[in-house]
Amino acid sequence: MAPHLPHGLRKFALGIADATVTLPILRWTWRGLADDAFGGELPELRPADREAVRDMMAGRYLLASKLIETNGASPFTLEVSHVDWWLNLHGFSWLRHFRDVRDSGERRFARMLVLDWIGHEAQFQHDTWAPALTAQRVINWLRHLPLLLDGANAAEARTIQRVLGTQIQSLKVRAPLTSDPAEALFAGIALLGAEFCEQDDKTDVPSRVERLNALLASQLDNDGLHLSRNPRLQLQLLVELVSVRHIAAAVKSEAGNELVAQIDRMHESLDALTLSSGEPAYFNGCGQLPHDVLIAIQANGPTRKRRSMLLGGYGILRDGNAVVIADSGLAPPPGLASDLHASALGFEFSHGTELILGSCGPAPSDLPDSKALFRQGIAHSAPTIDAEDAPAQRNPAITLDKADNLLILSSSGYAKRFGVEIERRITLLSQGTTLVGQDRMVAAAKGTPSGLLAIRFHLAPGVMVRRNRGEGILRLVLPNGAVWSFLWEGAQFREEESVRQSAYVGFDKTRQLVLEADVVADAEVAWIFTLEQG
Repeated sequence: MAPHLPHGLRKFALGIADATVTLPILRWTWRGLADDAFGGELPELRPADREAVRDMMAGRYLLASKLIETNGASPFTLEVSHVDWWLNLHGFSWLRHFRDVRDSGERRFARMLVLDWIGHEAQFQHDTWAPALTAQRVINWLRHLPLLLDGANAAEARTIQRVLGTQIQSLKVRAPLTSDPAEALFAGIALLGAEFCEQDDKTDVPSRVERLNALLASQLDNDGLHLSRNPRLQLQLLVELVSVRHIAAAVKSEAGNELVAQIDRMHESLDALTLSSGEPAYFNGCGQLPHDVLIAIQANGPTRKRRSMLLGGYGILRDGNAVVIADSGLAPPPGLASDLHASALGFEFSHGTELILGSCGPAPSDLPDSKALFRQGIAHSAPTIDAEDAPAQRNPAITLDKADNLLILSSSGYAKRFGVEIERRITLLSQGTTLVGQDRMVAAAKGTPSGLLAIRFHLAPGVMVRRNRGEGILRLVLPNGAVWSFLWEGAQFREEESVRQSAYVGFDKTRQLVLEADVVADAEVAWIFTLEQG
């Protein structure tokens, strides 16, 4: 609808249209699939945990790393402020834990939870029937439909099939009206899966493959990175896409082949943004991801290609056992910037299994008032001036010198306010045992240089700082016992408290190293991290 309109106006128009089709007088049309039968034919690749089944049966729901006890009440009646927990509950990704159970009581419990949701939420509600959430719920029900129908009586089976059909029809009606591109993409994946699982008629599968292929192509760059630049969203999309990949491969069409290729490129991009410690870099809304899910999804991707490269506004250096991932501050297109962080020139650094330098991460979902705080430049290992953020740019400068394993990033975001641009050079040397950086203040075309430059290095959890009085060198002791030295030149040093957001334990208290220097044209601050041998 009206694709030529500016994003804000288009969003308003689509919102009006969606509000119209969700009126009670029109929602009866969503039941057009009520008599259709579906079969669970979508693969589930995420790991299952039998302990999670036992916990849920005991009223303990550990979802999105948040444990909530229901004390005998239905989980769907609880008022929970932890958004990720709530989304996980209503998205039904936890159904995978029941996948391999053979006990009839445990299987019946899974079905009762689905029927419990139907009893509370089968009537349309804007939050629980949001297109992305509905799409994830539909895919999860289709993945485990044999489990849900096994042992069900005729009335229960009809109820599950009818509500499943109604949700699918709602996606057909509402997906074209969403202003959120990611929501439309989740809906497209679910509709392809539903078309494939419909038992009586699969004639629309090729057209659904074609539509999903076009939709995905509009939201990925040439390397397969989602234009939001959020590794968390990249993983969430892959979780759903791997379940429909075999459908695209079976269609034997140009669109099917290209859809398979796009999914493979998405795997490669996510792997490129993953540090040697096994976690993707904390940029643009990505925090700690479930490691078991990440491994399971990536295991179904193509062979990994580990190398230094530029990818979607990120610069990646690899050498030996070390990885550096830096953000240029590239601005996503309108509609895809909801998770944008002020991380221009920020980077994360790992060696082997240990993270050394990182970012604070996104705010926990149960602390929404802190969201803006964690998006600031000071929450990243990046340079800032007077603690202000550098705005994201449509075409930030970033280059890679492969011969020297050198990244050069620059930001003009401070030019108008402080009279300088900042150029950051990062070099990874000696099989990843030495990281060298230079931050240079380049005079802008207009304005007088002013302000205080601060360069922050947020240390990973468990890294201890050791410094002898009077020495111009620090030693960082990692949890595995490795010792790195840190030296600097051209700035004053201080040490401060910091945090890193963990999905499992909340905030990890950490430390940060801060270098400060007056903003002066052509001045430079140099720094180096080196692994001490022996």
